[in-house]
Amino acid sequence: MKKEQTALLLRPPEPAISLTQVLGQSERVRDIVEECADDLSLVNAGLKRELQEVDVSPGVESALEKSEVVESKVQDASEALAAVNSALKDEVRERAVIDEQLATLTRQADEARRASLHDPLTGLPNRALFNDRLSHGLASANRNGLPLAVMFIDLDDFKRINDSYGHDVGDLVPQTIAGRLKETTREDDTVCRHGGDEFLYILMEIDSERDLATVAEKIINAVQAPCDIRVRDVDTRLSVNPSIGISIFPKDGITADALLDLADKAMYRAKQAKTGYSFAGAA
Repeated sequence: MKKEQTALLLRPPEPAISLTQVLGQSERVRDIVEECADDLSLVNAGLKRELQEVDVSPGVESALEKSEVVESKVQDASEALAAVNSALKDEVRERAVIDEQLATLTRQADEARRASLHDPLTGLPNRALFNDRLSHGLASANRNGLPLAVMFIDLDDFKRINDSYGHDVGDLVPQTIAGRLKETTREDDTVCRHGGDEFLYILMEIDSERDLATVAEKIINAVQAPCDIRVRDVDTRLSVNPSIGISIFPKDGITADALLDLADKAMYRAKQAKTGYSFAGAA
């Protein structure tokens, strides 16, 4: 059994084995070598006692001397393995520190990247990430011959909320609205905070203007639901009305700038007419 165990431990490590596993194997090998040295020492001591009581041939004395030399070499090997294992332990500790530092740096880089692409107040994608997704969306829509829509959403009279209730309430309202907009967003679509009280929306693979109108009405209903805000133990219930402008690729424009500009203008028409939403093509 010991022979099989030793053979298993002395096999070369697998390519993907970790340094900690190598150290564990090396320490077990060292235990076996030390055990062998102890066994040899006991055997040699017993042989010496027996040889003192009887006459032995020179060949037996020579064999005992060789066995003692082997015992010394095994003991030396045990001490050398102990030194190697000590160095491996230091290396494992250093690697653990490096791995932890690398994990921290990776996490910080991911957090920094997310912060650079998301709005800090609402957690929604910011304009930079929106522009990137719109660029990819237009390329996909053009490649597959499918329409794409851009919505420009503005909260009516939002300045009045800031002026009347303060910026604490003024920050909580966009956060509440952002959560509702995320709930209306399909997996392939994107909603972002453009800034202040403005949001942008990309809708992929639309079927008709009627479907877009249904989505716009769904957004309006979600945004209009009362916002229950609590600031410094004061409860405030507010209702906000959105105005939405809609432009469609390729019907209204084929570039991101053109679609955004047309959606913005359609939003102002909806705001002036108090219709809730307006299509760029209705100009």
